[in-house]
Amino acid sequence: MKAVPDPGSRLIINETKTWIKDQDLTFVASEADNYALEEALRLKEKNGGEVVVLSMGGEESARVLRSGLAMGADRAIHLLDPKFKGADEFAAAMAIAKAIEKDGGADLVLTGVQSDDLGTGMTGTMIAEFLGVPHATVVVAVESGGDEKLLKIRRELEGGINETISLMLPALMTIQFGINQPRYASLKGIMAAKKKDFKVWSAADLGLADDAAGKTGAMYEVKEIFIPEKKSKVEILSGTPEEAAAALVEKLRREAKVL
Repeated sequence: MKAVPDPGSRLIINETKTWIKDQDLTFVASEADNYALEEALRLKEKNGGEVVVLSMGGEESARVLRSGLAMGADRAIHLLDPKFKGADEFAAAMAIAKAIEKDGGADLVLTGVQSDDLGTGMTGTMIAEFLGVPHATVVVAVESGGDEKLLKIRRELEGGINETISLMLPALMTIQFGINQPRYASLKGIMAAKKKDFKVWSAADLGLADDAAGKTGAMYEVKEIFIPEKKSKVEILSGTPEEAAAALVEKLRREAKVL
C-alpha cells in the first residue's frame, strides 16, 4: 500500500523541480491499493488465511499501514530506511519482493493497478517478475477456480472488453478501481490494530546492497517536472452556416486529427 498526497492537496513543485514540496502535505493510501486490500480481506473471509499489508516510506506509510490493520489486516510490514528514498518502480519492486520472500513468501500478492501519484502501473508486474510468479493486471473480478491453487480471474482490456483467465497460485494481481466497496475501519478495528504485529525492516534487513536501494538502484532519473502550459486559441469561421460547418469539419480532420 503506497502513501500518496491527499488528492485534495495543493501541490507545489520543489526548488530543484524534481518533485513536489511534500513536507506539509496530508498523505493517504493510494485509492487503488484500498480496493486491493478490500479484495484481500474478502478472499480471506471466504477461504481463510491471513492478510499482510506492506508499505515502503516514512511515517506517512506507517499511518497507512495502521489504517490497513484497522480495516482488518492481520499483520503489517513497514520498509523504513533513508536508503529507500528516491526509489523508482524498479527499485521499489525489488525491495518489496525481497520483503515478501523474507516474510516466508505469499500465496497471493495484491497491489493497486496504479498509484495516484505516478500512475505508471508497473510496480506490481515488476514484483511478480522478481518473485518469479505469474500475474494478472487490471483485475475486476476474482473467483475460485474449483481448486485451492487455482483462481478464475476477469480482467479489463481496452475498448470495454473483458477477458477471463485461470491463474495458478502463487501469483500476483493488480486490482482495478471499483472492483468492490472498501470498508471503513470500525472503532473495534482501530483498537485491535494497536495489538497486531507491526514489523519494521531496513534495506540491510532485506539484504539489499547500497547500490540496489532507493535512488541509486533506480533505472531512471527525474530531470524536471513542470505544470503543462495552458494554450488556447479561438477562431471565428466566416461564411454561410454550410460553409462554416464544412470548414470546421476540415479543421477537425486536418488540424485536430479527431475525425
